[in-house]
Amino acid sequence: MEPMKALFQKWPFPPAQAIFFVAGALCLTPVISSPIALVIGFTLASLGLVPHNLDIGALTKKLLAYAIIGLGFGIQLDAAISASSQNIGLILGSIVFTLLLGTALGRLLRVDAKLSHMIASGTAICGGSAIAAVAPAIKADSQDTAIALATVFVLNSIALFLFPALGHLLQLSQYHFGVWSAIAIHDTSSVVGAASAYGDEALRTATTLKLARALWIVPVALVSAMAFGGNRRKIAVPFFILFYCLAILLAHFLPQGQVLYDGIFALSKRVLVLCLFMIGAGITIGKMRQAGMRPMALGLLLWLIIGAGSLLYIINFS
Repeated sequence: MEPMKALFQKWPFPPAQAIFFVAGALCLTPVISSPIALVIGFTLASLGLVPHNLDIGALTKKLLAYAIIGLGFGIQLDAAISASSQNIGLILGSIVFTLLLGTALGRLLRVDAKLSHMIASGTAICGGSAIAAVAPAIKADSQDTAIALATVFVLNSIALFLFPALGHLLQLSQYHFGVWSAIAIHDTSSVVGAASAYGDEALRTATTLKLARALWIVPVALVSAMAFGGNRRKIAVPFFILFYCLAILLAHFLPQGQVLYDGIFALSKRVLVLCLFMIGAGITIGKMRQAGMRPMALGLLLWLIIGAGSLLYIINFS
């Protein structure tokens, strides 16, 4: 990998950057799927072909927010209310159980308490967004925050490939897969990517439930601040969820714009693929090594237990 990276770095500056932007543009076409986009981004990052003057993290966060808002135009209000109300017990129960289990496993594996809590929060709610909200609230240092984010991002990448394959293997319905991915996959981007690969009904169900789950960022961050003696004023509120709800209401009460709504929904799905490409471009071998063995073991155990437990519950009771 290093000789290839050195070779590309000798290229003139414009062509090297052009590869990144052409790859990103291709992700907006049906040619590139969500998992492939992630792999392409990771490969370009490994080869040193990601522009250094581009703030990948900030740009991805904004694009993801806009894409999720756009998905709201494809969600039926009645279906959203039904899916959320039917699974409210699973959402709340899994959040509380994950946080408690994360604390117990963290102590067992001798992982720092704040780091354990951030990994558990990311698993319980919505990955990087939850970690970003909880970290300042508990006064976590930047190194622990980076490790928690790296742990979650690596597991998200695996989930994007693994979940659709397992769903087909287990012959899960679109609805059941949507519920499972919303509960068991960390980041909203990977939830939407996996569900999109499974089908439109799975995508709608997963997006609705994942964002209903994301609403719990604020109370969890507040409780975290009290538990760790942190700052309750430094809590990041995900306002895009509000606009997502407004998009659902707009599509419901103004059905005359259905053709436009369908176009926005389709474009938003492609933008999400671009987001996964950019997430991949932010994952490097260095970040994977930085995660370390114990935090990664904690994240993996927590993820496997929640994934398997929620699947059994969904199959038998949902």
